[in-house]
Amino acid sequence: MSDVSFSVTSVHVHPVKSCAGIAPSEALVTETGFDLDRAWMVVDAEGRFVSQRELPRMALVRTELRHGDLVLRAPGMLALHVSPDRVEQRARVSVWDDNVEAWDMGALCAQWFSDFLGRPLRLARFDPETRRLASREWTGAVEAETAFQDGFPLLVASVASLGEVNRRLVEAGEAAVTMARFRPNIVLDGLEAHDEDHLDEIALSGPDGEVRLKLVKPCPRCPIPDVDPTTGVPGHAVGDVLRQYRADARVGGAVTFGMNAIVLEGGGRRVAAGSAGSGIYAFA
Repeated sequence: MSDVSFSVTSVHVHPVKSCAGIAPSEALVTETGFDLDRAWMVVDAEGRFVSQRELPRMALVRTELRHGDLVLRAPGMLALHVSPDRVEQRARVSVWDDNVEAWDMGALCAQWFSDFLGRPLRLARFDPETRRLASREWTGAVEAETAFQDGFPLLVASVASLGEVNRRLVEAGEAAVTMARFRPNIVLDGLEAHDEDHLDEIALSGPDGEVRLKLVKPCPRCPIPDVDPTTGVPGHAVGDVLRQYRADARVGGAVTFGMNAIVLEGGGRRVAAGSAGSGIYAFA
C-alpha cells in the first residue's frame, strides 16, 4: 500500500452503545471490531435499543475499563461496576432491524440506568456466540461481524476532516467541537480533509503486526454529533454545517462524516495510537 501514508492519532472504544467512550493507548482487534466496543447496549422494556437520539443525557455516562470491569459513572450517581463475565439471564434485543440474542445484566444495572435517564431501561450484553453480520450490500464477499454497532465493526475518521468542520463552524460564528461528537474508533492524521472518503484499503502497523481494513461505506450522520458530550444538551450547529457540503450520493444524499470499515486481516492484533499507516485510493 503506497498511495498515501498517515499515522494513527488515537483509538477509541465505546463499551456501552451511545454512552461516552474511552481513548486507550491501544485497542485489540477482534472479529467484531475493537474488543468490547459496543459490547453493551441500553434497551427499553421491549428490548429495543435507545440512544442519544432520544436520550441525549446518555452522553454523560462515562465509561472506564479497569481491572477487568466496566465502570460506569454519571452526574449524581454512585459508580456502577459491571463484570463482563457476569450476566443474569437470556434476552432478545433489537438494534435497528436486527433482533439478536443477548444477556440481561440484571436489576442493579437496570435501576442505575432507569434512575439516571428517567425511564424504565435495562442493560444488555452482546452474546459472543451470536453472529450479527454487516450488510453484504457494502461488504461484498466478506462476512463482517459486528456487536451492537449501528452497522459495521469500525469507524474511521481524520483529523483534517474535523478541522474542516470546525473551520466552517467558526466561520458561522459557532464554537469548534471535538472528535467525541463523531464517535470514531480510529482517527488518522496526514490526510486531506475527508480524504478517508476515497480510500479503499488501509494498513496499520500495530505492535503485533499489520492490521488491514477495508473502508466500505460512508457513515450517514444522525443528530448525535449535535449533542454536546460535556453537557448532554442537543443543538443544531454541527448538522447545519454538514448539510452545507457533505451530502453523499453513495448513501442517497445523506450527510456523512467518516467511513465505516471492516477487518480484512489482523484479528488478535492491536492498533496503537502513534502507529504508521498507508492506504490505497479507490477511484471510480
